[in-house]
Amino acid sequence: MSTSIDFYFDFSSPYGYLASEKVEAMAARHGRSVDWHPVLLGIIFKQTGAAPLTMIPLKGDYSRRDMPRSARFHGVSDFRMPSKFPIPSQAPARIVLWQKQRDAALAATVVHALYRAFFVDDVDISMPENAVAVAAKCGVDAAAARAAIDDPAVKDALRQANDEAIARGVFGSPFIIVDGEPFWGIDRFDQVERWLATGGW
Repeated sequence: MSTSIDFYFDFSSPYGYLASEKVEAMAARHGRSVDWHPVLLGIIFKQTGAAPLTMIPLKGDYSRRDMPRSARFHGVSDFRMPSKFPIPSQAPARIVLWQKQRDAALAATVVHALYRAFFVDDVDISMPENAVAVAAKCGVDAAAARAAIDDPAVKDALRQANDEAIARGVFGSPFIIVDGEPFWGIDRFDQVERWLATGGW
C-alpha cells in the first residue's frame, strides 16, 4: 500500500482547483500524503477527443453554473471564473515539476498559490512572468524558475509526465489514484474517502 495519493491536475481546471483545496485534509485524515502531478489537458484531450467543458454546446452553459455552485457546496469560498479561460498551463506546470524535484513541500505550496492566483485573483498564470512572480512570493528563486520554464530538460520532463499519466489512465482533472485505484473528479471524493478508510471494497 502506498503512503501517498497521486493527484493529477491541470492549472486550467476549475474542478482541479476545488479538489486541490480539499485533497490534503482528506489524505491527512488517513495518514497519507499527496503527490502532486501537473499535467496538460490539451495533450490528454488529443487522446480522448474531449474539449474544455465551457467550449462544448449545452455542457458549457451548465458548467458555468456548476463550477461556482460546486465551490459553495465544497466550502471553497474563494472562487471566481477568470476573465481569460481556458489557458495553456505549460508555464506553471513546468515550475511545479521543476520545484518538485528540489523541494516537494515547497512545490505543494506553489501549487496552491498558482491555483489561487488564477481562480481567486484572476492572474493569467499562463504568462511566464506572472507564474514566476507567484512562485517567487512562496520563496522560489525567481530567476531559476524563469529559466526552468524554457529549460529543454524541464520541457521533456513535463512531456514524460503527461505520457506517464496517460499510461496510467488519466483523462481529466482532478484525477486521483489511490493504491492503484483511479477516481475522476471531485464528485468522487466521497468514494476516495471510503476507499482510504476501508482499504477498498
